[in-house]
Amino acid sequence: MNTVVREVKLPSGQMIRILRGDITAEQVDAVVNAANSQLKHFGGVAAAIVRKGGEVIQQESDEWVRQYGPVPTGQVAITSAGNLPAKAVIHAVGPVWQDHTPEKADELLRKAVWNSLMAAHNRGFGSIALPAISAGVFGFPKERCASILLDTAKEFCEKNPDSTLKDIRFVLFDEPTFQAFIEAFDARWSSRR
Repeated sequence: MNTVVREVKLPSGQMIRILRGDITAEQVDAVVNAANSQLKHFGGVAAAIVRKGGEVIQQESDEWVRQYGPVPTGQVAITSAGNLPAKAVIHAVGPVWQDHTPEKADELLRKAVWNSLMAAHNRGFGSIALPAISAGVFGFPKERCASILLDTAKEFCEKNPDSTLKDIRFVLFDEPTFQAFIEAFDARWSSRR
């Protein structure tokens, strides 16, 4: 069972939450996968999503790449969610930290998060669960990742107050990443908890 550890209700009525646990267990409309551009789901969150959601997610991902080519960094692809308790998986390709200048990596991560939220919004989804995109095997510094993800979610809500997307959850598994998100959250909203 995933636990909500922090949450804030924004003036628009939209919620941003931090949860500790397994993203594949979240009952949401869309689960975001931290993907590579070939949509080969070998490790980390991606492997967990295919393990729990079923091979259909990898098959649809392969088909997506066959039809459209590799997913550019900062962009997203969408597949069904297989056996996950969600309607869709949004595969967001975040930057590999050492492949870019820090400024470019920040921009590409922001884009990956924004495009994930917009994809959910465009489908009329009400809830979304995101991992710490790029903070795992892609080497993005965890504190920097947490700040960018939370700021992008906040900006999305401010610019789209009437969106159907009302529930944005960051679901974190490992302790260092979880702590980075808690610190970033508290720095922004500790007085509103």
